[in-house]
Amino acid sequence: MPIVDSESLRRSIREKWKKVWTKRALMGLVLGQFVSLLITSTGFSSSELARRGVNAPTSQSFLNYLLLAIFYGAYVIYRKRPLQINWYYYLILGIVDVEANFIVVKSYQYTSLTSVMLLDCWAIPCVILLTWLFLKTKYGYRKFTGVAICVAGIVTVVFSDVHTSDRAEGGPNPVKGDILVIAGATLYAVSNVGEEFIVKEGDRIELMAMLGVFGAVVSAIQISILERNELKDINWTAGAVLPFLGFALALFLFYSTVPIILKICGATLLNLSLLTSDLWAVFIRIFAYHQKVDWMYFIAFAAVAVGIVTYSGGKNKDAENALAAEASDEQDKIKDEEAGADYMTRGFTAAAEGQSSQNAKQQPSIEISPN
Repeated sequence: MPIVDSESLRRSIREKWKKVWTKRALMGLVLGQFVSLLITSTGFSSSELARRGVNAPTSQSFLNYLLLAIFYGAYVIYRKRPLQINWYYYLILGIVDVEANFIVVKSYQYTSLTSVMLLDCWAIPCVILLTWLFLKTKYGYRKFTGVAICVAGIVTVVFSDVHTSDRAEGGPNPVKGDILVIAGATLYAVSNVGEEFIVKEGDRIELMAMLGVFGAVVSAIQISILERNELKDINWTAGAVLPFLGFALALFLFYSTVPIILKICGATLLNLSLLTSDLWAVFIRIFAYHQKVDWMYFIAFAAVAVGIVTYSGGKNKDAENALAAEASDEQDKIKDEEAGADYMTRGFTAAAEGQSSQNAKQQPSIEISPN
């Protein structure tokens, strides 16, 4: 029987591990769960607002867009660089993003939580199709296997809800609610793919600033039309203000982190990571509210975790995206440095010309007369 060299075996395992788990893949996993927890916190904030009778989804998102416009817009103005992407693309993206948030929140009024959770998975095949058509992203069998395992985990959650009679309260108009969820999930997919294209072809800071500006404008118009009366009827106590601000802050951090994930791993992994938000909510219910949940939730959480890990593993296209992201970051830094150097050069030149002009005025003129 041949003797296996333990050192060569360990070396082989390390090499395979490095090929499968790059730093960017691990970073994508960690950031994906971070934004999933942020989405979970926004869900609990919305639930608390709904419990207090606050029904103004566009108003909740408006504060987030306003924060994006102020925070990132100030930096864009400071850089004094022209837009890398035409402004009307940002306008379209802002409209799509605002309406996606509005439609999905609105669907909860008509259908059950079970249907929303199941149909929200529709965003994943939409993202895969759109990235394949427009971004030329290639998916191998490993990627499709990871997606299938994740979706199977969420379907397990749905069966768990059915098992606990959650479907008994199906909502006043389930068909209308289900159509709204599908429409909202499709808009989410369009928004995610559009953001992925912009962060890889343009600038992440510019994206956040312009999305904040146009998102705030579109939200303000929609609030003036649809939510004026709701805002007047709200009793603005501390119990209503704190969840409102918590929702805005969590959503601001979510929007700030999403472009980083899109640049590293793409829109598909982002949507797969967001599937765990419902499962994190289960753990919060267990440990924070001491509620009992069905055992199938734990199987679902394990399935989604395995699916995300399966999808994230491997280099192939993700390695190319990582290199492209690094090159884009370096170009942005060089442009910023050149812009700053050019600005300082113009300032020094103007100062030198002004000093020369002042010296010329103060110097006495010498006239040479012929003898």
